[in-house]
Amino acid sequence: MTSRILVADDDQQMQLAIKATLARGGHDVTTVPDGRAALQAFETNSFDLVISDQRMPGMTGQELLSSLQQREISVPFVMITAYGTINQAVEAMQLGAADFITKPFSSDELQRTVDRVLHVSGDAARAKGRKTSPAGNRPIVTNDPMMIRVLEVAEAVARSDATVLVQGESGTGKELIARLVHTSSPRRNHSFVAVNCAALPDTLLESELFGHEKGAFTGAQTRKLGKFELAHGGTILLDEISEMELALQAKLLRVLQEREVDRVGGKEPVAIDVRVLATTNRNLEEMVKEGKFRADLYYRLNVIPLTVPPLRKRQGDVKLLVEHFMRKFLSHAPHIPSSVVHALEHYPWPGNVRELQNAVERAAILSQGSTPRKEDFLLSFPTELPPEAEVATPSLEEERDDPVLRPGTTVHEMERELILRTLKSTGDNRTQAAKLLGISIRTLRNKLHEYRYEGGEDMAEE
Repeated sequence: MTSRILVADDDQQMQLAIKATLARGGHDVTTVPDGRAALQAFETNSFDLVISDQRMPGMTGQELLSSLQQREISVPFVMITAYGTINQAVEAMQLGAADFITKPFSSDELQRTVDRVLHVSGDAARAKGRKTSPAGNRPIVTNDPMMIRVLEVAEAVARSDATVLVQGESGTGKELIARLVHTSSPRRNHSFVAVNCAALPDTLLESELFGHEKGAFTGAQTRKLGKFELAHGGTILLDEISEMELALQAKLLRVLQEREVDRVGGKEPVAIDVRVLATTNRNLEEMVKEGKFRADLYYRLNVIPLTVPPLRKRQGDVKLLVEHFMRKFLSHAPHIPSSVVHALEHYPWPGNVRELQNAVERAAILSQGSTPRKEDFLLSFPTELPPEAEVATPSLEEERDDPVLRPGTTVHEMERELILRTLKSTGDNRTQAAKLLGISIRTLRNKLHEYRYEGGEDMAEE
């Protein structure tokens, strides 16, 4: 997708180089020689990103950032800085800049930074405009009891500094949950720094996370602060943490334990104050058993576990989400025939909400704003669907009474259902329930604490 980018730099050669690099990436680039010209550009145009040199005559990059904020112009901002002005760049991050890059930088580094900032800011903008759930002002569109419970827990734990592990399939909205934790926390006015652990090889990821000193390795021409330092006072999100290699996991564990980082090539550790969130689309517990993920790191991350349900288990949200995305792409929600809703509700959605959003965008384009047909979504629907007249969305109580031995149910869900049903059958007598389940009272208590179940009688541990 083409983005409009404003570049402010008094060095004409630098302007040309940045414009050429970003134009190759498909972006529309406007260049100006200083901060005042940048402000004037906003009087007649809008931009998706500002890239500004720190040192410019008349108005510094930091002053430009402050002026944009005073004018309530909300746009992601990337600072270009030299080695000697690293401190100013960090201050800019604390004031709200999305990122910074240090001179000299390569075309690849510039493009990676721009792609990352545009991706993050796009997610944030979409989250800000999302319809709220019945439970409050939240970034995820839902009426589903399971999802609402996840949001409630996320908001409740946000007030602490506990590490949160958000698990779920790709496309379910794990990063939005992580952002909700940050924006609901006392750290909301500080940086939220997201790092995709799957996007970089380990050799680069270590430098990205912890930073490096000048000369630490070939190509390290200047000191670079890592994402942990940039997130100081705020929150860092380790996205797809399961893709991190074991050797780097050990270094990350030390950071979590000691609350300090060692830059690559550094002589002494640097203290940090950071809230750590992590996401994964894989079963970390199984990876621990297979020796692919450190058990000690898993337990350090899994202080507060949140599991985001897949869309196929939120069937009642499909119509709500389709209407929401239709309004996003068309500025209104056209009438959607019940037969189309029926088909969409019974599509398996392997790509979850992300796949649904893409399908709705296709339908909005192909239907040209009129009533969408099933064919407009370009999906391979099941050849046989249940008759519409027989379809009913079950209530939460009905779901609890349904058999749990059905395709798509996880072992964790089956265990939880068995424990809660057994407890219900004993009239909330935990001692009797533990005997029927063949487990100790302590184990039962730990399980109920994990499920946040507060009913039942208390008793001494065995």
